[in-house]
Amino acid sequence: MKKKISLLLPTRDRPDLLRRLFHSLAVNTEDPRNVEILLRVDEDDQRSLGIRAGNIDIVEIVGPRDTMGAYNTDCMRRASGDIMILMNDDLVVRTPLWDNRIRSFTRTVPDGIFLAYPEDMESHGRMCTFPILSRRTCELLADPYPMGYDALNIDQHIYDVFLRLRHMGHNRMFFLDKVIFEHAHFVNGIPRADASYGHKNRYLDSMVFIALRHQRQVSAMRLRSAIENTPLPPLPAPQPPATPPSNLLSALVRYFQVFMLDHGLPLSRRLLLYAGFTKYFAAMKSGMGFLRGKFYTIYGG
Repeated sequence: MKKKISLLLPTRDRPDLLRRLFHSLAVNTEDPRNVEILLRVDEDDQRSLGIRAGNIDIVEIVGPRDTMGAYNTDCMRRASGDIMILMNDDLVVRTPLWDNRIRSFTRTVPDGIFLAYPEDMESHGRMCTFPILSRRTCELLADPYPMGYDALNIDQHIYDVFLRLRHMGHNRMFFLDKVIFEHAHFVNGIPRADASYGHKNRYLDSMVFIALRHQRQVSAMRLRSAIENTPLPPLPAPQPPATPPSNLLSALVRYFQVFMLDHGLPLSRRLLLYAGFTKYFAAMKSGMGFLRGKFYTIYGG
């Protein structure tokens, strides 16, 4: 039997982007009967309902405005597929028979423990934009899309778990460079404004990422235990967001302790995170927008 693919798709008031995405899915999906779209829509967003994607089933989930982590968790809990893919409404599927390629890949990992990700035409494999996880991996992680993330860092969170797993000796990250999900930040050639999520607290997401560091380490240990067939360690209790540093000096010290002393990651990654968080803190304090953009380029959020 073919494995069913569940596309987890939060959206808000972007019907034109949805139509573009759904059209690209309709024309490029080999087996629409084994693909489903879990569409999470805010209850005040009627324009996003009722849009079709050819013969692909769409499960519409309507609820109050919430965090991006909560949206994706809602979708995961309603999903019936064996493969979960985080989607954005501003992507375009460019690869014919993309679903067949992903199913073929999953057969190369018999135990089903993996993180795969497509070519997004931006990061070119440096980051797991649109992460692909098996249902088994989601169950082992227990909370793959933490609800505390308001807008950013879910992909970064998952990537960090698998970097830790690789540091433990098990490389289960796979870049599917022949599967193209273009992250198209435009409509008809015009860059789209992001007013729909203008209320999101991007700096808070950085503090959530810091607070969940231990959870990511234990999550990697659980994956290793499943691979090696040893007992799973229990997950730690949820942690509130970290308290932001008060000034640049305290940020330098704090982020050194958080990242540079974190031996669950390779030194190159620790340096990258330390530099990225420090630069972003400086940008937030100074209001220098170009540094904020540079932070996300380096940090991968």
